[in-house]
Amino acid sequence: MRDGRRAPVTVLVYHPAHAARYAALVDAPRGRVRVRVARSAEEAASAIADAQVLYAWDVPARLYARAARLRWLQVMGAGVDAALVPELPPDVTVTRAPGVFGAWMAEYVLGWCAWVTQRMATYLEAQRARRWAADVLPDRLRGRTLTIVGLGDIGRTIARAARGLGMRVLGVSRTGADAREADRVYRPRDLRRALAAADFVALTLPLTAPTRGLIGARELAAMRPTAALVNCARGGLVDEQALASSLREGRLAGAGLDVFEQEPPPVDHPLLQLNGVIVSPHIAGATED
Repeated sequence: MRDGRRAPVTVLVYHPAHAARYAALVDAPRGRVRVRVARSAEEAASAIADAQVLYAWDVPARLYARAARLRWLQVMGAGVDAALVPELPPDVTVTRAPGVFGAWMAEYVLGWCAWVTQRMATYLEAQRARRWAADVLPDRLRGRTLTIVGLGDIGRTIARAARGLGMRVLGVSRTGADAREADRVYRPRDLRRALAAADFVALTLPLTAPTRGLIGARELAAMRPTAALVNCARGGLVDEQALASSLREGRLAGAGLDVFEQEPPPVDHPLLQLNGVIVSPHIAGATED
């Protein structure tokens, strides 16, 4: 500190692809906040020693050994599961970004549902075969049932949008408390009942010890053979091998997967090779803006 002035706070912004864009979001009063940008783990390793604040995505755990001054970790997403590693210093406050991603994820979920009901995969296949598929008529979202597992900010936003399209919405939440966005809300113990009633199931809950593997073989078996699953939350919520088996054996109609247990998934992952599966690279809540 010189001339009675407090030293500026150093904010390190780390993202492998979009660090500069995220840095532009930081409100940095001149002389009070210094923003540094890292686009790789190596760049972050050389800068983190001076950082009091880390604004980041998927921080390599080994960096925390150098973070002696770190006091605040602001993650770039809605979930903090990847941040809560043993290497994180215990006195670091961890915050997330709620209220940001709901509208975009609603577009993703309902866009995927509409892809299914509009028979787009069938029309695309016909186009590639140079065939005019006038004999195939689209279905509609109106009147279909969407079960949303996880009624936080994102889940409720999806529910509102779905009801606006005339869908029936069922929810599953920790408390089972009524929510105005849903026609009915179930407790976790009644998860299979909520799954059995669904044409579409959307997962929008955090990954925690109790929710890891929540959707396993028994839960998938509770779903209708005509139903489809969309996961834009965390890959660890789903038993991926059980999901692949259900799809392969015709016990489930389809899946839209924005997330995997391992990202990117191995090139020989069974879910990448199945008809009825659409995969995106963890971008459901992302936007150019």
